[in-house]
Amino acid sequence: MMNTVDLTGVPETMLQTMYARAVYSQKPGHKFYDGKAIEIAKALNYDFSMADKDALMGNGVLARTILLDRMVKQFIDENPKGTVVNIACGLDTRFYRVDNGSVRWYNLDLPETIAVRRRFLREEGRVSMIPCSATDPSWTDRIAPDGEKVLVVIEGLFMYLAQQDIEQILRIIAARFHNVKIILEFMNPWVAGHVKEKSIEATQAKFTWGAMSGKEIAALCPALHWVEDVSLVEGMKELYPIYRVIGKVPALRNLSNKLAVLEICRNGE
Repeated sequence: MMNTVDLTGVPETMLQTMYARAVYSQKPGHKFYDGKAIEIAKALNYDFSMADKDALMGNGVLARTILLDRMVKQFIDENPKGTVVNIACGLDTRFYRVDNGSVRWYNLDLPETIAVRRRFLREEGRVSMIPCSATDPSWTDRIAPDGEKVLVVIEGLFMYLAQQDIEQILRIIAARFHNVKIILEFMNPWVAGHVKEKSIEATQAKFTWGAMSGKEIAALCPALHWVEDVSLVEGMKELYPIYRVIGKVPALRNLSNKLAVLEICRNGE
């Protein structure tokens, strides 16, 4: 029996990104394989025709997946009993690609999104779901890192929020976790205001916020400091060799989405 979901706006975008990973995983030479996404896409009664036509959205999803899989895996290698909090998880399935058998993983999203996720993924024990808004501090009560380092991953979210909500999320993280690394995706302000992704527009979701660098984002919360920005161009290089050349163009790198790495500033605690 095919599953039908009733979502609009930002929650619906998780279907587009999941589908992009599923389609790519079935192509020869894939850089990652998302078997869970393939299973979910096949079980859904949903019109993915807009996602099929949206190369801009699809390539961005693939590039960030390649980079985030690598960065999260590195964290787990360095902190084998650490904790990962996946904010705005949607139908993300990274846990199943990077799990080492001991890391604890929490998937956090709005209750209506988690309700859909539970229809396709049974998660308990070391991997679990938290149905809560990231701006509600109560979600942190569900997480007990036991002194181990925490990694918070935030992809595909901040470009849809207002700045005060972003500040709230960062302050919640900094107040609760004192040994934490944050990897978050952000969009260039010009792109947020001028570029439209067809499949995202079809869900009625709108890009609303951007930043020029991760330093700007770290400045929103005094307890955090900026470590580095990683352009999604680095992921595009693995998808299309031509990006090894055109990826050197400053304008392209500046307009591309980036992953900012932030950490707690000990002097700011």
